[in-house]
Formats: sequence, structure tokens, C-alpha cells
Amino acid sequence: MVAPTMTDILITAPMPDVERGLESHFTLHRLWEASDQQALLAAIGPRIAGLAVSSGGGRLGDALLAHLPNLQIAASFGVGYDHVDLPAITARKLVVTNTPGVLTEEVADLTLGLLLATLRQIPAAERFLRAGQWETRKFPLSPSLRGRRVGILGLGDIGLATARRLEACGVEIAYHTRHPRDVPYAYFDSPVALAGAVDVLIVLVPGGAATHHLVDTAVLTALGPDGVLINVARGAVVDTHALIEALRDGTILSAGLDVFEEEPHVPQALLDMPHVVLLPHIGSASVVTRAAMSKLVVDNLVSWFETGTALTPIGESRPFL
Repeated sequence: MVAPTMTDILITAPMPDVERGLESHFTLHRLWEASDQQALLAAIGPRIAGLAVSSGGGRLGDALLAHLPNLQIAASFGVGYDHVDLPAITARKLVVTNTPGVLTEEVADLTLGLLLATLRQIPAAERFLRAGQWETRKFPLSPSLRGRRVGILGLGDIGLATARRLEACGVEIAYHTRHPRDVPYAYFDSPVALAGAVDVLIVLVPGGAATHHLVDTAVLTALGPDGVLINVARGAVVDTHALIEALRDGTILSAGLDVFEEEPHVPQALLDMPHVVLLPHIGSASVVTRAAMSKLVVDNLVSWFETGTALTPIGESRPFL
């Protein structure tokens, strides 16, 4: 039974739209503003009934939850929840929500854009022009999307939206997930098998222990010397050391990366590679989409405390609804 009098919400990181949406409904406490966060948690922890978190605001696990004995719900900003300690929230029977759906199309747009930028060397071409080199020579011919077979590693909502865009490009599509789906694309039963059958591999699996370094030396070797890796999932899904070695020695042709293992740090070896396209984790980073994500965080918390129902609970917390 939800207690309507427990309306104190803790926010772990700056989320201006979320804060604006919540402040007319709840008493807000901003953890990052406290000079002594442990003292703040000791003082207000027992009053906190709801939590607004993001992957950039630290891990949601025992270290924080131990201070929040009366917490009922944690609303997370983003579709991924690898920053959530699932055993810890399960043990406490907490409801955790995320923001699926509202960012699907935006991330799929970015995925296709990153693929085209990587294959056609669009950032390098712009640097070439800005440096005045076009006046003295022509930009070299680039690889192409034409005639390629594209593999999608993780055919969830974003994977399906990306596949729809790729269909319009006239390329052949294949995929791997834990279980085959009812789609008109070729299914492969392992990442290595998929990589061996394609020359573009787009990574769209969730983060977490189950997918840590899923794309390793074996996958990259199978992708081959004409292969292009696109990662818009989580940085830790790809073994960064293996990727750098594969790019250096020509095991694969190129890569387009929107995510990295130790964000915001990007290895210098990748920065030094002009044929690699690197983005600062902007998959969902448009004004429209971030506003929709913020609204869903707010709506989940408001719905819980008004009706006892969360709108988009993650699967691991649904038994506690």
C-alpha cells in the first residue's frame, strides 16, 4: 500500500526538466548539491519515498539504498539500467522504472547517421574541406553502404527501428538475440556467427554483466577486414583493447562509436585514428527526446504515489507491483 504522506523525493544528479516536473508534486532533495552527501542522507534518508536517478548519477545499489529504508520506487532516466544493482533492488522489493519507447526513434536515427558517417567518412571529409585541402586535391574515395550485409546484435525496439531504416537503404539484414523473433531477417545463434555472415555489425544490446565484452577478439576477427563496427549500446559491451588492436592491424576496416567503457574518457589510441568516428554519447540527446524522457520519469513517480501503479517498470521489479 502506497503511503500518500511520504512525498520526499531524492534526485541523485542534475536533471532540470525532471526537477521542474516534480517540484509541484513533491518535496525535492538534490543529492549532488550537498557538500557532505553522507550527512544529508543520514538526515533525510528515512523520509525518502521516491528516487530519481540517471546512469550518470552513480550506481543504484546497497551503498545508497542502505540510507533509504522507506524507499518505494526509483525512476531512472534512460532505457538502459546497467547502473542498477538488480539483486539489491530485488532484495528490497523496490519498483524501478526506466524510459523505454520515447527514445527509440531518436536512437535509431543516430545509429543510421553514425553508420553513414563512418562508411562515407563524413567527419574526415568535413575536416578536409575546412583545412583548405579541397583547393589542391580531391578527397579520397570512401567505402559504401551499397552491397553490404548489416548485422544487428540485439533486436529490441531500437534494433527493430534501425532495421526499418536499413530496409529503406536496400541492404540485407541479419540479427542475433537470445531467442529468434518473428521478423523477415536471417537469424544467427551467436555473435560470432552473425559477425561472420555480415560486414557491418551494429551493437544494440543492453549493458550489464551478461553482455560485458560480448564483442571480443573472436567477434571482430569474424567480422573481417572489410567490416565496420557501430556501437550505440554501452561501451563495456565491446572489449576496447581488442577493438583498438583490430583497428590497428586491419582485422576490421573501421568503427563508429557513441559509447565508451570509461565515459567521458576516450582512449587516446581511438582519438588518434582518423578513420574512426567518435561521438560523445548523444544517441538520445535531442531537445525533444530528452524532454519526453524527463516527462516519463516524472509521470512514473506521480502515477506511483497517486495510484500505486508504475507506468514503465523494468521486468525485474514487476513482481512487486
